[in-house]
Formats: sequence, C-alpha cells, structure tokens
Amino acid sequence: QVQLVESGGGLVQPGGSLRLSCAASGSIFSINAMNWYRQAPGKQRELVAGITRGGSTNYADSVKGRFTISRDNAKNTVYLQMNSLKPEDTAVYYCNAELIPDSDPIGDYWGQGTQVTVSS
Repeated sequence: QVQLVESGGGLVQPGGSLRLSCAASGSIFSINAMNWYRQAPGKQRELVAGITRGGSTNYADSVKGRFTISRDNAKNTVYLQMNSLKPEDTAVYYCNAELIPDSDPIGDYWGQGTQVTVSS
C-alpha cells in the first residue's frame, strides 16, 4: 500500500524558516510530479509548488523567491524549504504525488497534511 507521510511542520515566528519533508513508501514503480498544496481555514486548497521527476519546478506567485521545492528520487522524497515566512503562510500543507504503484495503474496520492503556523 502506497503512503505519503509529511513531516516538519510547526510553529514559527514571522521571518523564520521551516523545512517540510514528504516520503513516499510502499511498492512504487515510479513517481512523476510531486507537489505541495496548502489549505488555510475557510479557503480552498491551493498549489504552492511542484517539481517534475526531471527537476523542473513551478511556484505560486505568493511564494516565489521565498520557498524552494526539491526532491530526492532515490529516496522517493520531496522537500519544501520555506524562508521568510509570513502569517498568511499559515495553513495545513499537503504533499501530493502522481505515481505508478507496482501492481496498480497510475494514480494521484495525498499525504495526511502537516500544520504550519506563522505567528509571533
């Protein structure tokens, strides 16, 4: 059974940094795109950043220049380095991956989410 498990969330002061990690486990043949989404209270879930297997990246305008997405294909892990955090970055952050399990067709998988709170 494929699982995505996030870690690294927490409480940080404005201007601070956090690094999120998301590891995919289980019987996985290949992982295509890996993404980070977030959902703040009362708002829709939004794409924060994405990265292809080859390393091409894209970012929401609100986080460009502050967040960096990266991945380690050997570890089936994606990271989100978040710097210069603002209170408006407060949200539950979700990992998402398009992957091919060993015995199932390609699918879209989600982690359980990790809370990021930016507050003084």
